[in-house]
Amino acid sequence: MKAAEAVTIDPLHPSEPLLKRAADLIARGGLVIIPTETVYGIAANMRDPGAVKRLSAIKMRPPDKPFSLHISRKEEVEEFARDIPVAAYKLIDRFWPGPLTVILPSKEGGTIGMRMPDHEVALRIISMAGVPVVCPSANVSGAPAPVACAQALAGVGSAVDLAVDSGKAKLGLESSVVDLAREGDLRFVREGAIRREDIERVARTKQVIFICTGNSCRSVMAKGILEKKLKDAGRKDVEVSSAGVMLSSGFGATEETKRIMRQEGVDVSHHQSQRVTPEMLKKSDLILVMERVHEERVLQMVPEVKKRVFLLKEFAKINNRTNDMDIADPIGRPLEFYQETYETIREAVDRVTEIL
Repeated sequence: MKAAEAVTIDPLHPSEPLLKRAADLIARGGLVIIPTETVYGIAANMRDPGAVKRLSAIKMRPPDKPFSLHISRKEEVEEFARDIPVAAYKLIDRFWPGPLTVILPSKEGGTIGMRMPDHEVALRIISMAGVPVVCPSANVSGAPAPVACAQALAGVGSAVDLAVDSGKAKLGLESSVVDLAREGDLRFVREGAIRREDIERVARTKQVIFICTGNSCRSVMAKGILEKKLKDAGRKDVEVSSAGVMLSSGFGATEETKRIMRQEGVDVSHHQSQRVTPEMLKKSDLILVMERVHEERVLQMVPEVKKRVFLLKEFAKINNRTNDMDIADPIGRPLEFYQETYETIREAVDRVTEIL
């Protein structure tokens, strides 16, 4: 049989009509060879039984063995997976888009593998298709995965409906595959374009985030204190960040905060405030807030982090007759109040360091 037609799409200046042609064909149940940064794959509509059956026949794969889903936005992982562990969010944040397939519990039962390719043409086609797209490598099982469209056509071209040529695959290696479907335990299925040790390092690194209102004083102090303690202890297994619940971003630390932290040997002059996002919270192992109002805001954004969010002052040993667990905002207060705030935060962070 004659090989399918191949169309060339420039990855830097992709043709909208050609992208739409490929996407529409996938949506209607066709099979299309598309480029990714790893190897060329065969894209198909996951919801179309006929397309999946044809794909299984090409790959010589049993019908009950599922294909991995390719998505165009990180947020789509929650449309298909459930009970997503913190380690998965860490890997997604670090390696997507990129050559990592993550296996998670599926909302439909069983498990599902997902990946977000780092290739503009692939992402555009997947997004425009408007259907869940699976995309295994464009070769018969056991044969080398193709790094060029011509190789894919030579191997399976007669069994597909269209091929998109965007030049040689950047990496030429298949994605690494990790399984996190068993209570978040990390299991390696395949070591591919990303090294095993790099994946393990990201998954096992603890993520701590401090949250206040504007991310210009209290959370800045807490982050600076903890980072210094970790550095002094020679620890590289914890990453620390800070954020605020206010809408504004891009502001520096207050002058009082800079002054106090400078006295403690910590330079925060380059700090830029940022607004907390759901993505920051989901990948954090420990979320430490300054006031109950911050805790409420965090839980409104991401209710599932409830067991990981704490008031920072809960860790302080300082005598507190009023049982007030808020660390008050020092903005607009004298330097002495800032100093008292710093002392409370330092006391709490000391205990946080002990449990990390």
